[in-house]
Order: sequence, then structure tokens, then C-alpha cells
Amino acid sequence: MTRIFDDPTGFADAAIDGLVAAHRNRLERVDGGVVRASEMKDEQVAVVIGGGSGHYPAFAGLVGPGLAAGSACGNLFASPSAGQIHRVAKLAANGGGVLLSYGNYAGDVLHFGQAQERLIAEGIETRTVVVTDDIASAPQDRLGERRGIAGDLTVFKVAGAASEEGAGLDEVVRLAEKANHRTRSLGVAFDGCTLPGAAAPLFHVPSDTMSLGLGIHGEPGISDHELPTSAELAQLLVTRLLQDRPDEAGTRVVPIVNGLGTVKYEELFVLFGHVDRLLADAGYEVVEPECGELVTSLDMSGASLTLFWVDDELERLWTAPADTPAFRRGSVDAGARREFGAAAAAADEHETATAASARLGTTAADLLETARDVVVQHEGELGDLDAIAGDGDHGIGMRRGVEAAAAAARSAAGERSACDVLAAAGDAWSEKAGGTSGALWGAGIAAVGRVLGNKEEHDGADAAAAAAAFRDAVVDLGKTEIGDKTMVDALHPYADAVSAGIAAGRSVAEVLAEAAGVATEAARATADLRPKKGRARPLAEKSLGHPDPGAYSFALIATGVAEALSAADGTAN
Repeated sequence: MTRIFDDPTGFADAAIDGLVAAHRNRLERVDGGVVRASEMKDEQVAVVIGGGSGHYPAFAGLVGPGLAAGSACGNLFASPSAGQIHRVAKLAANGGGVLLSYGNYAGDVLHFGQAQERLIAEGIETRTVVVTDDIASAPQDRLGERRGIAGDLTVFKVAGAASEEGAGLDEVVRLAEKANHRTRSLGVAFDGCTLPGAAAPLFHVPSDTMSLGLGIHGEPGISDHELPTSAELAQLLVTRLLQDRPDEAGTRVVPIVNGLGTVKYEELFVLFGHVDRLLADAGYEVVEPECGELVTSLDMSGASLTLFWVDDELERLWTAPADTPAFRRGSVDAGARREFGAAAAAADEHETATAASARLGTTAADLLETARDVVVQHEGELGDLDAIAGDGDHGIGMRRGVEAAAAAARSAAGERSACDVLAAAGDAWSEKAGGTSGALWGAGIAAVGRVLGNKEEHDGADAAAAAAAFRDAVVDLGKTEIGDKTMVDALHPYADAVSAGIAAGRSVAEVLAEAAGVATEAARATADLRPKKGRARPLAEKSLGHPDPGAYSFALIATGVAEALSAADGTAN
């Protein structure tokens, strides 16, 4: 259990602030994360990594010469926002382009992808290598669907060392992809982790049992097994990983035994001793191994094994010098401290709002406050539902997002158009929530604002257009379809119901109430589906019988908004 904190919602930022204070010669605190404090070579590729907080040493602890140039740091177990990633990457960039690298999680893919688009639009050449090392999350013939766990380290280290040697962006990408292809990981949990301020872990593993195939965001494993001896555990992990080795793998391998937070070094050394003997018996030469805490999950009780098959060039890069807060190897001349100028603030220019659009902007702010109240009321329920087959952070993530959106909308309302009010709200939701839901809700709200625009008058057709715009933005960004067990399963029928109701000539308040009922039924029906997207996908069987958290939270908000409009007697029409 996490005990040292003030406000649980500020835990991640406070931890990063303290990390930088403790490593002030290595790190520079920036808006959105950290960058290396030491100078980089001109035209050097900037390797920018990142992910949710709660995984130290990953990700901020791996920033420095020979490794990453910067790390975008999201909230606990939530991906950093596109804005955070963009700001960190711009400050880390030094003329040689940017490589973004991170674990394969839906929220990270969405936010890093949006950041990459922004960077490219600004003339900064940017590429991406997604880490996919976890063999429990997808079969070998679907490597691209695997999530990234402790194998992040091998990819980041190879890319960072190549950058430090002066390789160009294409070569850094090639080597990072090669390292990812040659990395396999598998982990076990003995009990779940506890978020700061929470009274109980995200999940429990029964006594004398271990959960195989865990995730690093508090996700439980895919199957439970009787607790083995250390030798039996090593045999299980080594055997499964060797069965999944890449076709071109040779006989040189880097084993990484990783503690997830509570299993400490002596236990890890016991496990590593067995792993080392098993690899030798199988004919492998062990190269520069690692044993310790490298990618954690707060206080999760568990461990993972990573095998990284190397050849000459990968071994050279893996063993090359590095100097970061958490990973040091060899001798590094860090050089002078880099100067970071304050970023110029963009001009805050907005079109003068029409009277009708200003009124609608105020209504939008009112409805976002209604949505906030709904999420706060159901935060615990949403977290519990998400913990069944995910990481349990949907409630807190939705709360962070909607609170930020409601505050931004209220600040903008009154003088600015509905378009500007909702643009501010969407940016705030994405920025503060992170994760998949943050990206999707942020994009959806901004899309509604663009459709409503700054018109002289509004009618029921705008409500239908807004629902369709929200749906299209979520579908386009999330690449999801009906039946994937996501928010889209409730959103699609909701938008269709709004369109049909408006076409039939009914009032907006009446139509939204009917559509909310449709969304609620559709959300309940997701209990019969197996997830095909997101963190719940590897735990599809556990998800059966429970509605999707994203669909359920959307239906709750839709219901709250409809009730608020009905109470106002249709004045939003």
C-alpha cells in the first residue's frame, strides 16, 4: 500500500518533482515530463519515451546520455496526453528528428500518434517504434497486438545507444525495431497493487496461488496457478519464452529478471540463479544480464522475465555506456548542462462569439458540470468494473478528465462561442485524463464544438450533427467498431437514436432522453461481448458477464445530460 502522499490526485507530479530534485544534474523538469539535462550533439536523434507513472524506473528514470532524451509522464497507469508528449519532444529535439517509443497500450498509441502528427506538421521528422514483448497478451502470429512490459528497456537502450553513437533517424528506428522483434517477456503476480489513497488493491490473487501473464498497470494475469517453488517458476518462465523465441535467434541472450514492486532483490536473485542455469543447460550464452526493479507497478507483488536475443550490433548497443538516474553502465562524459529557454506562449485569439453561440457555450459548460457530477458519483463503481479485466483506473481517469473539462469550459463560457468553449474543454479533458478515454473524450468534445461553430442561431439539427460528430471522432481515432466491446457499442446506437428523433420532429430534450435509454441498454448488452481492443482484450473471459466500463460511463453521462435538459424544460433547444 502507498502511504507517503498528500493529495492522491497529485501523487504522480509530486513523485516526478522529487525525482528531478534528487537527480538535478541529470534531469530537467518540463511541462509534461522530463528531459536530459546534459547537452546533446548537434543533429542527434532524440529518443523520447513515456507512459503512465507508477512504473519507476520506467520511464523518467531512463532519461540521460546513452538512453532517452526525454520522457513524457502521464498520471498513474494513464498514458501521457498528446500535449504532454508534444511539449517534451519539442524540448528534447536537437535537429536530428525524434523517435517516439512506448509500450503497446491503446491510450499510449492514441496520444503518441496525435503528438507525432503535431511534430511532423511543425517540421520535426518523427517516427515511432511500439514495444510488443509480452507473450501472454497475444499469440506469436499476432506480434503487433502484444503489449509492452519490461522489454521496453531493451528497445529504449538500443535506440538510445545508437542515437548517442550518431546514427541517423532511419538507422535508430531500424535498430529499435530489431531489438523489439528479438525481445520476449512473461510475468507473474502474487498480489495486486494499491493506488495512492485506495483502501484495497486493484485485484487479489488467492493465497498459495500466482497469476500468470500479468500487465504492468495493475491488470491481473490471464490464468491462476498453484504457487510453485522458485525453481519451478524459473522453469515455467524460461520454457514459455524459449518456445516463443524469434526464428533468427542465435545462442546469445540477455536475461532480465524484473521485480514489480514488492518482490525484493534477494528473492529476485534466487529466481535469476535458476534462470541462469536453465539457459546454460539449453545451450545459451548469457550476455550482460540485469536483475532488479526495472519496470514496476507501484507495490505489485510479482516478477517478470525478459529474454533479449542479441547479435554483434545489438550486443554492442546493449552494453554501451549510459548514465541515467536508474540505469548506469560504463563511463559517460555527460558534458555541459543544456540551456532550456522558455517556450513562447501562443497568442490567445478567438473569433467574437454570436449571442446565440455564447448562450450555447454557457449551456455546454452547464452540461459538462452535470457530467462531472455523474462521474464523481460513480467513480468507485467505474473503477471496480474496470478492475475486472483492466487496470481499475477508468473511474479516476474519467474524473480527472471531466473535472478539467468542466473547469475549462466554465472559464471560457460567457464571452466565447460554443466552438471555443468545447475546444478548451476537449483539450483539458485529453490533457488531464490521459489514457484511452482521455484521448477519445477530448477528441469527441472538440469535434462537437467544431460542428456547433459560431452560428447566429441553432436548432435541433445541430444536436443530431453534434452526436454524429462525437461518434465519428471516437471511431476514427480509436479505430473501433460495434462489437469490439468499447464505448462505441453505446455511442453508435445513441447517435442513431438522436438522428432519428430529430428527423421525426421531437424536441432535443425528449430525443436525448430516449437516446440515453438506448445507450444504457446497449451498454448493458456489452456484458455478453468479448473485448477486442484495449487492456481488457488479453483477459476476455474475465470480462464476460460485465459491461464495458467505457460504454457504461458514456451511458451514465448521456442519462445525466438528458435529465438536466429535461429539468431545464428544453431551454437548450
